[in-house]
Amino acid sequence: MIRKTRATTITNLVTLKQIHALIIINGFTSNISFLRKLVSAAATSLVGPRAAATVAEYAHQMFAQIPQPDTFMWNTMIRGSSQSLDPLRAVALYTQMDHRSVKPDHFTFPFVLKACTKLLWVNTGSAVHGRVFRLGFGSDRFVRNTLLVFHAKCGDLKVATEIFDDSDKGDVVAWSALIAGYAKRGDLKVARRLFDQMPVKDLVAWNVMITGYAKQGEMVSARKLFDEAPVRDVVSWNAMIAGYVLCNLNQPALDLFDEMSGIGVRPDEVTMLSLLSACVELGDLENGRKMHAKVMEMSRGVLSTLLGNVLVDMYAKCGSIGEALHVFWSIRDKDVTSWNSVIGGLAFHGHAEESLGLFREMLKSKICPNEITFVGVLVACSHAGKVDEGYQYFDLMRSEYKIEPNIRHCGCMVDMLGRAGLLKEAFDFIASMKIEPNAIVWRTLLGACKVHGDMELAKHANEKLLQMRTDQSGDYVLLSNTYASRGEWDGVAKVRKLMDDSGVTKNRGSSFVEAYT
Repeated sequence: MIRKTRATTITNLVTLKQIHALIIINGFTSNISFLRKLVSAAATSLVGPRAAATVAEYAHQMFAQIPQPDTFMWNTMIRGSSQSLDPLRAVALYTQMDHRSVKPDHFTFPFVLKACTKLLWVNTGSAVHGRVFRLGFGSDRFVRNTLLVFHAKCGDLKVATEIFDDSDKGDVVAWSALIAGYAKRGDLKVARRLFDQMPVKDLVAWNVMITGYAKQGEMVSARKLFDEAPVRDVVSWNAMIAGYVLCNLNQPALDLFDEMSGIGVRPDEVTMLSLLSACVELGDLENGRKMHAKVMEMSRGVLSTLLGNVLVDMYAKCGSIGEALHVFWSIRDKDVTSWNSVIGGLAFHGHAEESLGLFREMLKSKICPNEITFVGVLVACSHAGKVDEGYQYFDLMRSEYKIEPNIRHCGCMVDMLGRAGLLKEAFDFIASMKIEPNAIVWRTLLGACKVHGDMELAKHANEKLLQMRTDQSGDYVLLSNTYASRGEWDGVAKVRKLMDDSGVTKNRGSSFVEAYT
């Protein structure tokens, strides 16, 4: 039974315990061959997004009970840990290995360096680098390439270049790693020079350069390389689509997806996240629904938390609150972002009672709110005129959750008080703020003064605004309208003259109409 067990089948705690028990019952606890199979099974259980913390804990406890693991067993556990969601354990195992005087070999160092790269542990990785050369493994191709990747991604690019210069110039991995290092640090000139010098360009190198240009917003250069690439995979398409979205070229992103679909390239989660962001920016509900259908087709009806959150945000921002709620309740593993999206969406679209009701549901579900949650809650209180409740939540944020109010929270409070006509209280709140009020806070107060006809506070708020930004026509117009609402036409004339003297002009109004043909 033990001989037939495949390490790749170890996916849960029960299976791992069964194999462990069989080895103990059959008296194989000192058999190196069987122990190696057990450790391989344990290491396999550490890898992948589905690796549960309980399985990982048991695997490490089980390994700790082996009296004298050999180098193969140490390497196997370090490899599994370096590929897991907790790469720190790989470094801890390497340290234990050293303390127990087990000599590492050329397989050990690549796994440890991969863990240091994931953790961005520059000092630890540099110490491992030193030991590599002390033990004479610097000429090993795999060790050298992993060192190059480490320094290129989070260490010293100068050291990475020196390692590259001493390496085999025909090694495509070394070329790609160094190009990626320079591209990631934003030095696209050096990256492009290396790319052009590369004797044989692999898909990784093409994707690195396309991604580098896209992240810098150089979409013309990115598209030129993309079109020239002899082979493209989903990473290539994702880089371009994400780059267009980053540059606010949302329609080209959607057009490129149509091209991608037309030649049969299957999108992944990264693709859909970018496309949904494009739909949000465009307010394109129709395309958003198409993307939703594509997501459900890809996931076979099981919505991931990340995609579910983006869908909720997309529907909420496009004003389709019913669909946002439907998606929200279909997310199996809701996180704080899930709740924030729906609470904020409801609040901003005037569904204050439903928003606050969901906030109370959130607290019952033991999800801890964050500063974004309270922005949505305070907006809901503002729109519903719940001043006392707004103060309670503002205090709760500080006392219970230790969240210091930021400018958005303060702006919400000023808006809430202004909508309720408590203008003096709003002014006093601004005066008591620990952070400097910005133009949005003063404009919020000015807008409330217009609604409620308080000219004295309106003048004061406008003075503060003009001290901050004298070229914004909207601030002058708002004060002018405040005078006009009270029939004080002399005041209107003075504001218009002040605009003329300051050289401020009012932009013409415009509107956006989406036409369907």
